Amino acid sequence: MRADVLLGESLPTPSEVAGRVVVVIDVLRASTTVVQALASGARAVIPFADVDDVLSVASRYSRGDVLLAGERRALPIAGFDVGNSPAAMTAERVRNKTVLMTTTNGTAALLSTHGARRVYVGAFANLSVTVSAVAEQCAAGTDVLLVCAGQDKRVALEDVACAGVLLNELLRGKRKVTLGDAALLARQLGKRYGADTSRISRDAAHARTLTDAGFVQDVHDCLTRDHIDVVASYADRQITAGAL
Repeated sequence: MRADVLLGESLPTPSEVAGRVVVVIDVLRASTTVVQALASGARAVIPFADVDDVLSVASRYSRGDVLLAGERRALPIAGFDVGNSPAAMTAERVRNKTVLMTTTNGTAALLSTHGARRVYVGAFANLSVTVSAVAEQCAAGTDVLLVCAGQDKRVALEDVACAGVLLNELLRGKRKVTLGDAALLARQLGKRYGADTSRISRDAAHARTLTDAGFVQDVHDCLTRDHIDVVASYADRQITAGAL
């Protein structure tokens, strides 16, 4: 088994994801928003790269059947129902709806994973159930790739730390594992922040930016471990709540 991490400076290539179990991580905030939407009863979340794509697909649905969600530069998109906030994904808003979503970093990362064996959306919020799902898929030695969405093609500390915590949990007790250099770096960050993920709110640039913009609750929710018991699986162009 081999485990690699992409740190967020570029999207994965088809050869990097082919045949692998992939976890896409965008802690602040797309991954957390997705799993919260599913936990609140959304039928599915469909990721898009562009605003125009969301509007085009939305026109094929009855308006009451979809929720338009997204952000650019952390701010809600004009004309959309909600931004990219887990707090906005309440049961009253999303139950039995399909969420059409576009974000600056996370949805692009998801769209780059076609050809993978399995794809999951991971966050601190659903970390333990994601570890269990990946472990089951990798029982026969399938390779793993953790894709950090990053921030505007730069490394985002919160994503790499989450990847490291996930890897440390996944590889506990395993010996025959080959780790890429970025995976080794991520594991060190995982050790630094795993016991107290709230410290990331002080150390991560994007967390500070969101806090300054008024998204204090979002930052808290996104950095809280295991408060959402949902495995988020991406297949056939949509993310759904799946079983382990």
